[in-house]
Amino acid sequence: MDIRQLRHFAAVARTLHFGRAAEQLGLSQPPLSQSIMALEREVGAPLFVRTKRSVALTPFGAEWLVHVRAVLEEVNALPEVAQRLRDGTTGRLAISFVSTADYNILPTLVRRYASLFPDVEIALAEATSDVQIAALLEGKGHVGLVIPPPNAAFPKPLSYLPLVTEPLIAAVPESWIADGRLSFLGNQLSPEAVVGAPLILFPRQSAPAFHDLVTGFYAAHGGQARIVQEAIQMQTIISLVSAGMGIALVPASLRNLARTGVVYMGLGGAAPVLETGIAWRSGDTTPTIERFVGIAREMIAQQRHSNGVA
Repeated sequence: MDIRQLRHFAAVARTLHFGRAAEQLGLSQPPLSQSIMALEREVGAPLFVRTKRSVALTPFGAEWLVHVRAVLEEVNALPEVAQRLRDGTTGRLAISFVSTADYNILPTLVRRYASLFPDVEIALAEATSDVQIAALLEGKGHVGLVIPPPNAAFPKPLSYLPLVTEPLIAAVPESWIADGRLSFLGNQLSPEAVVGAPLILFPRQSAPAFHDLVTGFYAAHGGQARIVQEAIQMQTIISLVSAGMGIALVPASLRNLARTGVVYMGLGGAAPVLETGIAWRSGDTTPTIERFVGIAREMIAQQRHSNGVA
């Protein structure tokens, strides 16, 4: 059974006349009749009742016609689907992201992409940077919002586009402020208070750049981080802060994550700056990936323009 036989069947069913159907198909009548008989042998049932004066669908043929027309509609749509896939206006895009991105660039970027390409299926999955990079290297997923490794040392064939940078702030237990356990520089937390407090942090393997940024702040102020608990999700870290287990240094956008018992404070002195960007396989990009990265580039350009940066 091939698509031509199905078109032949649909044409005869539409006209109920072998001669007119053959004319519409650009065939002579004998090859069309042979095609229909071959199709009937293949499906194992007659499709038409033929007399010298009329042609009619059998009950089986009438029921099967519904399915044949559905198949032909899909086949006829394939060229347009192929064009849309080539254009990146349909398809699927798998986006992984670190938990911190959920509070800064991810919602804006996904909302912008979805508004421009509503027919693309978006699959979101939260994962740490190390897991995302390993998956992309294995050809799994399409793009990842990651905290880059130290010195942005991405293994080939991954490409990387920086998206946002933001200072770190401190998430501290509200009860510690009431108890006077912390010292301040104006309305900011003093470096001495940070260095003297127990710390909750990502494991270094999961986010080495973030880990080193935080511990580097301690080292820069003559101390050593006393890590009392590690967690791989920012929501868990903030929950542990709320429980009074320690403080955490987090991106400034985490102010969007309100949690009872937690206060966000700026850091006295020069605060470390965290970068988040997009990673993808540069060797086998799809049109959907190219569209997504293109939108990210446009957003960066717009942000720079609004900030007066050339």
